[in-house]
Amino acid sequence: MTDTDEQLGRRIAELRKSRNWNLDLLAEKSGISRATLSRIERGDTSPTAASLGQLARAFEITMAEMFGFGAPVLDAKIARAEQPVWQDPETGFLRRSVSPACSGFRGSVVEGELPPGKIISYSVPPLPDLEHHLVLLQGTMTMTIGDERHELTPGDCLRFRLNAPNSYHATGAEPARYLLTVVTP
Repeated sequence: MTDTDEQLGRRIAELRKSRNWNLDLLAEKSGISRATLSRIERGDTSPTAASLGQLARAFEITMAEMFGFGAPVLDAKIARAEQPVWQDPETGFLRRSVSPACSGFRGSVVEGELPPGKIISYSVPPLPDLEHHLVLLQGTMTMTIGDERHELTPGDCLRFRLNAPNSYHATGAEPARYLLTVVTP
């Protein structure tokens, strides 16, 4: 377990308790078993990208807000060493919160790196109508949003409002590395 995994566990417990939800209610709302939620909150296991998506949806927050622990309130500069990094235990996907969610701002920037051949999928968007701007920096990727497939190569930008299941697939022989800007409605 990493510090980020432990912080995520505490963050999930904090979000649940702030809503006066017990683990059973969060399990019902998220579709994740009570036992798994308890293990995540205690820091015994790392959540997957898919389970974090389900939790963000249950809490009705963006994924950036899920990673909002320790975010500076209004610091203009966020040094690379201060940007939280999380790794999906299932796929090896790396997520860096370059510009974490912060009070007073509607946008956040994420750097993602998905290993070759790996796919991360989200069954539902965390909030309706989230504005996304994805710029592929390295590798090749297929981005699927609902029934639409988009083939991306380095330098391509895909702009969309997220209102459907979606997935990211690193299709080449090297990792797909990208920047994703998310703006709340």
